[in-house]
Parts: sequence; structure tokens; C-alpha cells
Amino acid sequence: MTPLEALRTYYGYDAFRGIQAEVIDRVMRGRDTLALMPTGGGKSLCFQIPTLIQEGLCLVVTPLIALMKDQVENLRRRDIRAAAIYSGMTHDQIETALDNCQYGPYRFLYVSPERLESELFRIRLSRLPVTLIAVDEAHCISEWGYDFRPSYLNISAIREHKDADGETKRIPVLALTATATPSVAEDICLRLSATEELSGRAREEALDNWHIFRQSFHRDNLNYVVRTCRDGQEKLEQLQHILSRVAGSAIVYVRNRKRTEELAERLGTLCYHAGLSHDQRALRQQAWKTWTPTSGDSSARVMVCTNAFGLGIDKADVRLVIHYDLPDSPEAYFQEAGRAGRDGETAYAVLLFAPEDKTKAKKRVTDNYPPREFVEKVYHAASDYFGVGAGSGLGHSFALHMEDLCRVMKLPMLTTYSALHLLSQAGYIRFEDEQETEARVKLNVSREGLSAYALSEQQNALLQMLMRQYTGIFTDLQYLRFDPDEEQHRLLAELAARHIVTYLPRTRACLFGYTQERQADIWLPRSVYEVRQQRYAERLTAMVEYAENTRFCREQLLLHYFGEDEAPVCGHCDVCRRKVKN
Repeated sequence: MTPLEALRTYYGYDAFRGIQAEVIDRVMRGRDTLALMPTGGGKSLCFQIPTLIQEGLCLVVTPLIALMKDQVENLRRRDIRAAAIYSGMTHDQIETALDNCQYGPYRFLYVSPERLESELFRIRLSRLPVTLIAVDEAHCISEWGYDFRPSYLNISAIREHKDADGETKRIPVLALTATATPSVAEDICLRLSATEELSGRAREEALDNWHIFRQSFHRDNLNYVVRTCRDGQEKLEQLQHILSRVAGSAIVYVRNRKRTEELAERLGTLCYHAGLSHDQRALRQQAWKTWTPTSGDSSARVMVCTNAFGLGIDKADVRLVIHYDLPDSPEAYFQEAGRAGRDGETAYAVLLFAPEDKTKAKKRVTDNYPPREFVEKVYHAASDYFGVGAGSGLGHSFALHMEDLCRVMKLPMLTTYSALHLLSQAGYIRFEDEQETEARVKLNVSREGLSAYALSEQQNALLQMLMRQYTGIFTDLQYLRFDPDEEQHRLLAELAARHIVTYLPRTRACLFGYTQERQADIWLPRSVYEVRQQRYAERLTAMVEYAENTRFCREQLLLHYFGEDEAPVCGHCDVCRRKVKN
């Protein structure tokens, strides 16, 4: 079967779009490939078509659970076997999914990058017939990218794969992203090259193995506009005016949770942020996604949200995306603005900008990169808060309530949050943003080692029950299939206090875990602190320059930032239209 025949058979399309055919051809030849394609450009077909034609399993690494579920469901509707492993699944569910991929006719396995850190998953992965690794949101692996995630660095380690005959093979990679500057694109290739040397001859050889395909990010139908406002009051007036003039679904991006709620109440619309419960977010997302001009529910037309909203959302008829606050980078702005007009019809991306935004942007640099001494203070404060002494803690995880940590240890919220992310990027801890989770348990002591502890009859009975029901409880945190009652919760908390188990109750909290024993001193490498601080400041400066620009085509400015030096003027942004009028 040819790629075009597969496209027609499985998807019902008669032709490929953009660079899809070129990317698919290279992937089918087993070559490492990076595809830079705009949001909505059909990235998934670039790994799905080669996998359907050839033998083997495609491992898809993506951080978006919603996207995993959507793609698996879409594949199953086409009678294509696919599975996904994500947080919230029980040990048995994970084992079943892996068994299906090892023994059954499954073609795709979707996982989060954090899953690659699990020893159990690594062992099972070595038995799977993986012939291609697809890395979505690949910019997350670049330390110079705007959304670096340390867990992505594990991907290169799984490329060396032993087959059933014991021979080591290097699995080809297809990396996909919609937002990468030329330097970030090069860094993606290096980080995925399964080489520890990122300089000199090794660097050149690694890059020689890759081919980078770039599809123009030009959008004929998307109109970029900046509205300069005197102050916050005029911003609100402009927001209301624009929403009244442009019909259709709209997204309004705001920087913090409190403002999303205040603004949504003022506008009489929906709001969405990570502080809402899973059910609240799902209901509001569904209401907005299914809204039409004839649905009658005007409150669902507009979603006021933080950047927690939009990832993996496939709604083609969004007519308007408004940024009420200045984004952190052109990458973030381009990705969020690009959610407008995916159906090809006229759409608008509007940035509201006031002089005070420039002052706030400078403050963001110090908020995101607090002094090194403060970062070390947060590390030791959090360790004291959890009762973890020097030389201990390795492998232990905790549910972290930021408000309580900051209250008890007398720490400022925003810079503490930034310090924890820096500690995670430096490899001292694992820190994940707040999320709603079921209760999880992991045994830190072997079955034989439990005899050395003086356990009550009730504690022993509970541990025996857990060991019978959860076979992976010694290697990974296991989601409990029951909600612990008051007595079980007390027993687990007692065992956790003695470090016999790691117990994360059902809660809405951040995840804090030690990736190494508690250290006496903290050292942040220059690559983690000064270099990233400088690049963060440069990206913010680029956003301010975009907002203040009145001379050059806005789309041309954005495309130049992403390496498209020959991009023509768009002719329909606010700057281009002003020139035509004059």
C-alpha cells in the first residue's frame, strides 16, 4: 500500500497537504526527521501513515492527555488499534495496554514523557516492537525553548532498542512542533540524537543525521491586530467593543486565575483555569466547544482563560483570539493566536497593550528567576516542611499545597513557584503543576524488609491487601481503585510518616518529589539560571517590540522570528491596513 492509498483508505482524503508527503517519505526510509508545521497542519498523519503501511508499533510521546484520548478514539473509529497510558490509570489497566501492544495487533501507543521515567515502563518497553518514535510538542525538549520540560530529555535514552533476537537497534524519530526558532530546532535534533556530546565533531555528525522540514506559518485568513490602550479601564472597553463587533466563538487569554474569574463575571461568559475541578473544566470546555450561533446559550460563546486552556482543543470555527495581557514569548503568542480560524475563514488575533504592560514585563524576569539564595532557601524550606532530612528523600513524592507551604514557611507565592520549577530543571526535584488526582500509594520497603518494622495489626493487614492488589506497588505510585475511608487514610498517613510508604491522598495539589537525596548545598548551573534568564528576557523583549511596532507587517515580524526571512507582507494586519489608508 502506498502512502496515498493509505490516506484514501483510512482517512478518505485524496491528497496530502503542505509538506506531509515529503515528511512521510523520509520517515518511511527510517531517517530522523523534524517537521515544523503550523497548528492544524496535519502533523499526526506524518507518523500515522508510515506506521499503517509498515510493520511495528509507533510510540507517540505527548504531554497532552486530552490529545492522547482524542487521537486514540479517532484511530479506533477507523478500526485501527491504539492505546494510551496516562495518569489516573490503574496498574492493571497499564499492564493490559502494554500486553495489547506487545502481543496484539496494536499499531500506536501514546504516553506522556513522564512515563518514560518509570522503571516498570522501561522494562516493558524493551519487549515492544517499536519501529518509530513520534515526539509531539518537540520544542519542550530544548533547554532554550519557551516551554522546556526536563522529562523530555528521557526520550533519547529509549532510542537504543533491543529486538527479540537481542540485537540493539536505533529507533528512528519523527519530532513535531508548531513553534521553534532556528536555534531551538537545531537543539531539538541534538537532544534527540542519543548522544551525550553536544559539541564539536559529535555535534556535526548528530545534525547530519537529521533533516528539518519547514512549512510556512503564513496564514492568509488570520488578521493580526494590536490595540494600544491608555490603561486597564480602556483595555476592558476595547475588549467589550471587539467582542460586540466580531461574531462567532472567541477565546480571551489572561495571565492569572483571579482575573479570569473577574473578567468572565464582568462579561457574563465562561472561564477556565487550572484551579477548577476536572469536572468543572470538562463541562465548560464542552459547552464552549459545542456552542453555535443558534444554540441559545450566549454565555458559552466566549471562554476567558489562562494558557491552561486550548492545548489539544480542536475547534475549527474560532473567529477571535484576544490576549488581554502580554504573553511571555512570541512562541506562546503564535501558538495561542493560531487557534483562530483553522477552518480557513476570516479570523482575528488581537493583542491589547497598555504602557504598564512593558513595566510588568520587566518584573516578570525577576519573578521567574529569583536570586539563587532564595531558590536554595525554598529547597530547604520545602524539605523541612515535608520532614525530609539531609541525605534522605530519594524516590519519595508528596502532594504539595502551595498556599500551605508558603503560609507555614513564610514564603512569597509567585517566586516560590518559580524557584520550584528551577530546582526541577536543575535535577534536584520533580515538580508538577497543580492537578486533581486520585489517591496514590508506593511501598518504599521490600516485602522482606517489612519484618524489621513494628507494625500494628491494622497497618500490616492494609499493607498485605495493597501488595496483593497492586503488583507494581514497589516500583511506581499506584492509583488506588478505592477511596480510602477515614481509618485507612489514618493508617496510610502513619506509614508515610515513617517513610514505609509514599502516600498521596486524593487531592488537588502539585506533585513534589526527590530525584536525588536532600543536599546540603544547591548549585544552579549557568545553563539553568543565567542562560535561561537571558533568553526569557529576550523573548519578552521581542513581545514588547511586536506590541509597540507601528512600521512593519505584524505577520512578517512573527515569521522572521521563526526563521522565515523571505516572508511577504500580509496586507491585512492593522499596520498594513493603516499604510493602505495613508
